Amino acid sequence: MATLSHDLTIEILRGLSVKDLLRFKCVSKLWCFSIDDPYFIKLHLSHSVKTNTNYSLILRRWGYDFLSVNYDSLKTTQIITPPLTDSPIKILGSCNGLLALIDDKDRIFLWNPSTRKSQVLPSTEIDFSSTSISSAPSTYYGFGYEPISDDYKLVRMVQSHGNNDEYFHSEAKVYSLRSNCWRRIKDVCFNLKFNREFGFLANNALHWMVFKTPQSDNRNLVGFDLGSEEFRFVELPDFCLDKLFWFGIKAMGGDLCLTATYREINNVVVDVWIMKEYGVKQSWIKSISWNEPHNISDTPVAVPLAFSKNGNKVLFNIAYKWCNLVKRGGKFVWYDLGSRRVENVGIRDIPTSFDVELYVDSLVPLNSNAPQ
Repeated sequence: MATLSHDLTIEILRGLSVKDLLRFKCVSKLWCFSIDDPYFIKLHLSHSVKTNTNYSLILRRWGYDFLSVNYDSLKTTQIITPPLTDSPIKILGSCNGLLALIDDKDRIFLWNPSTRKSQVLPSTEIDFSSTSISSAPSTYYGFGYEPISDDYKLVRMVQSHGNNDEYFHSEAKVYSLRSNCWRRIKDVCFNLKFNREFGFLANNALHWMVFKTPQSDNRNLVGFDLGSEEFRFVELPDFCLDKLFWFGIKAMGGDLCLTATYREINNVVVDVWIMKEYGVKQSWIKSISWNEPHNISDTPVAVPLAFSKNGNKVLFNIAYKWCNLVKRGGKFVWYDLGSRRVENVGIRDIPTSFDVELYVDSLVPLNSNAPQ
């Protein structure tokens, strides 16, 4: 019987799912070695991203577990239980198949849902002993991959104010998966007003909405370059300066994406802007705009998640805003870029309330020398 060449075998294996690859490691020592090889892990991940395959939606419920929804069909669902399930968990970020999670005890850990591997991060304290804190500190997180150093990094920014603003404490730290340790970096030059915010990754930088001064009511977009580890402001389109609306910033297709939702008479308008050239204000382009009839008391908030496999549709999660609070959950819809029509997506067995993230199934490993 003729045997396949090693190169042809790798070519076939790179198109398979992680679930199949983990099973095929038992075929032979050579296959096991090849699938565990760092080169193949990157090759498989790159193929998944380029072909828009092996993606899933992960829905965090109010409880202690998650629901995984296959992105190709949006029908196949599976309950997956993360580690450390003795406390409610939130998702800090998703990158290359790794999720950064935090529980109510402030334990942070990384988790690959596809391989079921996890790693607890070393704890890092904040020194508030020298002052009286008038309110809970603001803590912002972000998680991403830096390709030059081939390292996954988690950023944590903390700010707190004393009574009558007589004391101000600011601290920024970066965790490196490669070194498995935290280190302090240059303090931020902007203000964090919300209790807890989670950043998102685009163009090798993490991004958050912040305030330039404590007195400012206007939010600004700031990016943290994972390579240089420096902060810089990113200008928003002028549209954002003259409309009253809810808006959010995400990443879609690797680019910065701004979604604005506002009222016009009896309709709710959803506009989506994409920054085609990172850091260039003039490159913001309004790529989507649709009117949704509005006959309920809540205001819908549309969040784009990803393009369809063929690139002609965009999947949105529609949550609802009530009394200035964004309510979790809602529904999913497809927006057809050609016909400009909106189509409801029915996913069975999903909870009525959830947070949602898009992630790609991958073999990306965690630090084998770190405590699990």
